[in-house]
Parts: sequence; C-alpha cells; structure tokens
Amino acid sequence: MPLHPDALFTPCDPSLFDFDSTEELEPLDHIFGQERALEAIAFATQMKHKGFNLFVMGPSGSGKHSLIMRHLGEKAAQEPTPREWCYVNNFDDERKPIALSFAPGESRGFKEAMKALMSKLKTRLPKLFESDSYHQQKAALEAQISQQQNEILSALSDQARDFDVAMSTLSTSQVNFVPVHEGKRLSAEEFDALEGEAKSALTRNMQAFEQIVKTRLIDITRLGKALDEQLDALDEGLTRESVKSAMESLHVSYGADEKCARYLRALEADLIENAGAFIQKNSAADEAGLLLGYAQEHFERYEVNCFITHEAHAPVIYEDNPVHQNLIGRIEHDSRMGTLYTDFTMITPGALHRASGGYLVLDARRILLEPFAWEELKRVLQSHEVRIESLNRQYGFIDTATLDPEAIPVELKVVLIGERELYYLLHEFDPDFGELFKVSADFEDDLERSHENIMLYARMIGSVVRDNDLLPLDAPAVARVIEQSARDAEHAARISTHMRSLADLLKEGDHLARTVQQTLIQTHHIDAALEARRARMGRVQRRLYAQIQEGDLLISVTGSEVGMINGLSYLSLGGYAFGMPSRISARTRIGQGEIIDIERKVELGGALHSKGVMILSAYLGATYAADIALSLSASLTFEQNYGHIDGDSASSAELYALLSSLSNLPIRQNFAVTGSVNQFGIIQSIGGVNEKIEGFFDVCTALDPQGRHGVLIPHSNVKHLMLPPKIREACAQGRFEVHAVRTVDEGIALLTCTEAGVKDKEGHYPKGSVNERVMSTLKRYAKNARARR
Repeated sequence: MPLHPDALFTPCDPSLFDFDSTEELEPLDHIFGQERALEAIAFATQMKHKGFNLFVMGPSGSGKHSLIMRHLGEKAAQEPTPREWCYVNNFDDERKPIALSFAPGESRGFKEAMKALMSKLKTRLPKLFESDSYHQQKAALEAQISQQQNEILSALSDQARDFDVAMSTLSTSQVNFVPVHEGKRLSAEEFDALEGEAKSALTRNMQAFEQIVKTRLIDITRLGKALDEQLDALDEGLTRESVKSAMESLHVSYGADEKCARYLRALEADLIENAGAFIQKNSAADEAGLLLGYAQEHFERYEVNCFITHEAHAPVIYEDNPVHQNLIGRIEHDSRMGTLYTDFTMITPGALHRASGGYLVLDARRILLEPFAWEELKRVLQSHEVRIESLNRQYGFIDTATLDPEAIPVELKVVLIGERELYYLLHEFDPDFGELFKVSADFEDDLERSHENIMLYARMIGSVVRDNDLLPLDAPAVARVIEQSARDAEHAARISTHMRSLADLLKEGDHLARTVQQTLIQTHHIDAALEARRARMGRVQRRLYAQIQEGDLLISVTGSEVGMINGLSYLSLGGYAFGMPSRISARTRIGQGEIIDIERKVELGGALHSKGVMILSAYLGATYAADIALSLSASLTFEQNYGHIDGDSASSAELYALLSSLSNLPIRQNFAVTGSVNQFGIIQSIGGVNEKIEGFFDVCTALDPQGRHGVLIPHSNVKHLMLPPKIREACAQGRFEVHAVRTVDEGIALLTCTEAGVKDKEGHYPKGSVNERVMSTLKRYAKNARARR
C-alpha cells in the first residue's frame, strides 16, 4: 500500500503560537540548542592551563562566529584589562629597541610625559644658555684663562730682548719675531746682508728663542684646552641639573619598574650628552623657533611607540586576514633621500599582540592557506612570546640590516573556527595540534522538532528579523519557515540550525513583501521566495528536464521493460540540490559469477558505488546459489551517464534490474527507485529523498501528465519526508504513489506485479514467483556452464 498523503509531510500548526506577529516575541539573545558546544566554549575560556585553546567546528553558516564573538565579548567584559607595552629607543644599540610594560592606561601617560619633557627641554635649555648668569660664568672662565695666556705672552715679549729679538703677537697660538741688531729691527734682506759673527750670533739667539716660544705656546694651548674642559663642565653641570630637574616627575611616576628605571637613566645620560641638539638653531628659521633638520630627526630617538594599548577589559580580536605580518606585526619603512629608513616608532603590532591577555579568533581555513602563518601561530603558542621578524630575514631570502625588537611575552586564548574535516585532518596529521588545541566545540546541524524548540525557533526568527531590520512575520509564516527548516534538515522531526539559510530566507521574503507594500511577511511571501530561489538557481535542472522531454535523455515513465529501471540520483550544484531520474540497465548471461560495473570499468564510478555493486553479487550468491556455482556474468550501467557517480543509493535499483533480467519479468517504468541494499536484502536509507521524489514527479508530470506514477523508497526514509503540496495533492488524487519498502522482495513484487516468493520447508520457491524464476535461470546457467567444460 502506498503511504497516506499525511505521511508525506509533517506540518507546523500555526495555532501552536500565541502571537499574531514576531513583533510580540521576546528576542532570543543566544542561539538555542547548542548547549553542548557552549559548555565546551565555557570550559576552554575558564581553563587557564597551557594548551587548552579552542577549535569551534560545524558547517559554514551555522552561526558559530556570531555566537563565539558574543560569548567571548561577555566573558572578556568581566576580565581585568591586561598590561600595555611600548617600544622605546635602545641608546646602546638602536637596532634593538626595548619593550617596556605598563599598567593599563599608563602607556599613553608615559608617552605624553615624554612629549612634555622634550617640550620643556626645548624651551628650558636654550634659555639656560642664553641667561646672564651663564654668560657671566662663561666670561669669568674665559677671562681667567685669557689673563694667564697674556701673562705668558708678556713674559715671552720681555724675554725676547735678552735674545736680541723683537716679538709681535698675532694670536694666543701664533707669534712672530724678528732679529734686532744695534737697536734696529732687521728685515729679511738686511739680515741676509749681515756677515760674520754678528749674523751667527743672531741666528743662534733666534733658534734658542724659538724653542722657548714653542714650549710656552704649548702651555698656552693647554690653557685653551683647560678652558674648553671648564666650559664643557659648566655646560654639562647646568644641563645635568636642568635635565634632572625636568625628569624628576618621570622618575617618580615610572621609576618603580626596574626596566623602566634603567631606560630613564640611559635617557638622562643621552639627553645630557646631546644637549646641543636642543640649543642649535637655524638662522633662517630662528624667528619661528624651529630646530635644525638634523636636530629634529635627532628628537625621534626620544619618542615613545605605544605598541599595545587596551580598553577597559580583556581584548577580543578577530583577524579576518591572518597573513604572517598581520599575526606577529611588522617593521615599516619610510623613504628618505632615496634611502629606506626605519626606527622603533615604525614597529606596528599584530593580532597576537593586540589579543594578549584576551582572545584571538581566527578562521582555520584562512590561516592554513597563508604561507608560514600556521607555523608562526604554533610557535607563539609554544613559546608564549611574539618576536617580530621579517620572512626575508627569517628564511634568508634577503639578508639586510633591520631592527631586531625585543620579544614581547603574550598570554592569550586562541579560538579557531572551521569545518569538521579540517579539525580531523589537523588532529591526524599535525603532531602539535592536539597539544595546542585540546578543546573542541562541535555545533549541532539540527535539533529535535519538539514543542519547546519550536517556540524557541519562533523567537530566534523574531531576533533575526529585529537584527536585520526586516518586516515582522505573522504566525502562519513562522510555521512555514519552520516547515522549510525541517526540509533543510532532511528530517520531518528535526529542524535545521543553519542560521545563514534562515536569515537569507527571511531577507528574501522581506524583499517580496516590501515590493507589494505589505507590512507583514506572510506564508505566500515565503513560498514565493523559495520558488524564486529555485527559478534563479535551477537552470541546470531545467535544462536536463528539457532534454528528457525532447527525448535526448531516454527516460520512460510508461509501459514495462525487462532489465531496465528508473533510478533516482541526487545532484547538488552551487548550493542548489535537485533529483534526477536515471535509466539503469542490466544484462545477464552465463559466466563465472562476475557482475561488471561499467561505470567502474571506465572510471566514472566512485568507491561507494562499486561497493554497492559488489554487495549485489554477495546477495545473489547467498540467496540463489548457496549450493551451486554462481555461473553468472552480468553488466550494469547508468545509461547516458557521462560524469562521475558515487554512493550506493542506486544499489537496490540495480538489484531489481538484475532480478528482472534473470526472471525475464518486466519492470513497471512508471515507478522509480532509490535505496541501498545490504547482503541480506534489507533496503537501507539514503539521503536527498525529498529532492529525488520531487525530481521524478516533475519529469512524470511533463512526460505523462495524465498517467499514474510512483516511487519506491526505503521504509527508514519515511521520517525524512517533507514533500511539497503538489505531490501531496497528486497522492491524494491517486495520480502519484510513494511506497516505503523494507526488503528487496517487497520492492520487486511491486515493480513486476509478481509475487516475490518465499521458500517452503523443502527450500523451494512458489511456481512462477520472481525468486523461483531467478533460481531456475541460475540453475540453467550452472548446468550449461558444466556442460561446456
């Protein structure tokens, strides 16, 4: 007996709802039905031990990302704000910037304090060296040294007379003297004109005096150097006093941290050493008070790079482009005078830095596709520090001098979101994965269609409507959406948890309702949205059906044929699934027990399909040839199939075709078959049952609109039926039948209108039954095979 129309569809009764539209529903602030996944997420976020990072898995579009971000946001809001980090200049080696850690909110204060210090010194130091007090001290030192130098020169001048020499002073470091003879200064010509002892005496005197002058000029030079040292000491003393005074508040505020205190001491020493940069001015820019260009660049060494700052709670970072640099940060470069330049202020943080002390969410597939990113993530999770290093340097692509910033320690929880297949592959082939991601949260694909879940689903529909600013749905429309959700779940007693599909359907229904100026989304809008979707995406389906109607693809829905049957295929292309009838044929002859799978021979059949064909051989041998040799050679094929096929859902149809060929009983072509079979002849459930039935119904309606047709499905698939009204109406009118069968015998009897037959006590099948005819044929094959030997 065919299934009653009521068994083909499980409706959702709008009277279950106590609301007129979703506007009346309380919003659902979480995705329901994922309690097990939520427990895993809560466990992972609460576990503080190493390695308990989280992998969230489930189908794409199931709402994993929004749920995890919401949960982490709520959890992070209750957690303390982590410490902040700055990079500052290393005055001993500028290629190795120093990382300083600060309490939350202090890093910006430190940067502002450094700016204030520079501003103060730029004003204070020039004024200090322009003050009257400074110039008086400087003049006193200069006068003292000048007096000593003049005394030396005066003594030299007096001493010159004893050597018959007249001395003139050009500067403190240069003097000139000429010989004196008989009270007269001699010119060079007059000196050359002298002869005898007078000239020799003068020459000796000049040489002796020259040695005295050299010695005394050395003393003068030493006095000059002493003046420079005293002036430097004066400058340094004043600068040190001014810098110490200016930095006193910095030491008080930040000197408690030993590392920061060491930096401040080094900063103080560098400021004192390079105080000249604060004093020098460019005359052209003097009125504007601008420092020289080189001095301005010099001040960059005193800046602070606020590298990691946080808001008022632990961070939750989602990195949608997890390339290597976006994870660990980068060192940027600037072009100056045709040369690439960088310093510690050009170091930028990566997602691992920004998520330190909180949570980092990554798409598993994306990070695995990015070169070096996955290995770098594992390294950071193992070492608990992030070291910024370019790939060029790390892998020796280009060996150039660049910065080597100090590594920053990080403590964070990493959450990977991906498909189940990725999780299992990583667990199997990456030895580090199990140590680093010890917790998995597996999202459910569907839920029980209970009264409680239906009510929660209605609230979830209302939440999606509010979140996306859609028109509200009336109660019948909500019921229709729930029915479609059961169809999507491929189970009448369950509902799909795929949030993207739900949201898309509601948005499409909203569009259609607004197009006709409606204020509510109603049932016909949902139906129209589904029909419009089929129209948009069903080009391939329509083209294949047209080829059947035109006779290019041979499908018969009338009459009977021996060894031929209509199988049902399930096709999914670009997110759109539909059913397609396929003609399966079988030919049998004497052989050696081999069933030839033509699809497999030409490499068009997959492993699962080949397995199903092998099961047929086992069934035939055990059922009909337990005591005789299975002297059968059979061939099976999907007629006019030019692409790859897989799965075992056609194995029962192939078996029926074989039995038809062996029994020489024709199969009714107005029926199509789907279902797999095991070695004991039990029909097993398959997927896509609704699409398969609907596909054959559409073909039958087009080829033979007035005829009677039907399908055979596994009995275990009845609970999956959610067929559209057109099929249910046809079944109620007797134009279409859906038969649920449990065994091969039930199916072959329906298809051939002949009793399958059950063995009697003596092991014989009833005369004329399908099984008796098959047994007779196999015995004849065996007898003829023996005769040929």
